[in-house]
Amino acid sequence: MFKIRENNSTFLTEVLAGFTTFVTMSYIIFVNPNILSSTGMDFNALVVVTCLASALGTFLMAIFANYPIALAPGMGLNAFFAFGVVLNMKINGAPVTWQMALAAVFIEGAIFAVLTLTSIREAIMNSIPKSLKIGISAGIGLFIAFIGLQGAGIIVNNDATLLGLGSIRNNIPMMMSIAGFIIMAVLTALNVKGALLIGILVITAAAAGLGFVEVPETFVSQPPSIMPLVGKLDFSLIKEPQFWVVVFTFFFVDFFDTLGTLVGVCNRSGLLDENGNLPRAKGALMADAVATMAGAAMGTSTVTSYVESSSGVAQGGRTGLTAIVTALLFVGAIFFTPVVKMVPGYATAPALIIVGIYMMMSLRDINYDDWTELIPSLMGFFMMPLAYSIAVGIEFAIVSYVLIKVFTGKFKDISFLMVALSVLFIAKEFLA
Repeated sequence: MFKIRENNSTFLTEVLAGFTTFVTMSYIIFVNPNILSSTGMDFNALVVVTCLASALGTFLMAIFANYPIALAPGMGLNAFFAFGVVLNMKINGAPVTWQMALAAVFIEGAIFAVLTLTSIREAIMNSIPKSLKIGISAGIGLFIAFIGLQGAGIIVNNDATLLGLGSIRNNIPMMMSIAGFIIMAVLTALNVKGALLIGILVITAAAAGLGFVEVPETFVSQPPSIMPLVGKLDFSLIKEPQFWVVVFTFFFVDFFDTLGTLVGVCNRSGLLDENGNLPRAKGALMADAVATMAGAAMGTSTVTSYVESSSGVAQGGRTGLTAIVTALLFVGAIFFTPVVKMVPGYATAPALIIVGIYMMMSLRDINYDDWTELIPSLMGFFMMPLAYSIAVGIEFAIVSYVLIKVFTGKFKDISFLMVALSVLFIAKEFLA
């Protein structure tokens, strides 16, 4: 079913890759409830819903597209849901409830599905030039490496220069992250399968042994009910123009974060075709759309593809079996949340750095002799981490590509969709 041999992989490799992806992104099980519960949503129910929505979306990705990509409630989108909409927005003088915000997410997912069925979304994906896909892939790599460096405490906020080096003195978590990074780097260089997973487990075990991680009394717990969240969508604001601004914002960020993640992960795993396009794109996009609608119905913010899937790809994952394993582990996490909670952030942070470096290797495929291809590609590469947004990086890459091609007279290199996207991006910034 998954064509493991045809994709030059093995059953054990896919299982290890799925486990690695899960461990690297399992933080969402705790972060998502913490963010969304600030709106008044039930925290315990959110833990279970986060696991179920992630498992469903990841399973659909495996079945619809046979890709080693996992899905979960998107970081950034959950913060916008809680702090941008529910806690700070008013429509007609009345606050937006989390039930109304869930309705906006559901509608965004439905629009997503319709566009996928009509192949418009796939056409947009395939209209992106190969050079920009390379820049997007590398930019995501730099972005997640930056997140890893922050998570490890190696890079911190600095009032004088915006960013600076963290203090290593008496900083045990930072030292453990550095140790984890060295372990993973050495094992990766030696081509040891499961290098990232081994590093994560070693650091977690060391943290537990030193008393920095509390070992739970029981490893199994009964999952709480999700009924406080299921089916609570409120469509009462559907006639209000401001409500559709919320829908558009959810859709816009989801669209381009998913686009960037799919292109980036699939480029580094060799899943793009000879033209740089994504085979089975419709299935992958539909998995994202259906998962978003189902997640909203269950009670969570937008479900989207995760760049942490790259950790599994770096371990050799090439098929949907990797995603199936990750999905099963999300289901299992419902019962073993005390164990999952043991893995500290400084154990997974070095894995993100290694994966980021792995993804930045795609820069070697850029045509450095053509400035009209090189400059836009590197704009996407730089802007993702600097603006802390995959979507912003894609905007800068596309707009600069079109403008540079136009002013150098290379009109035949520009598709209609690229021009249309550039106009939309520019209008968005001026009219926002």
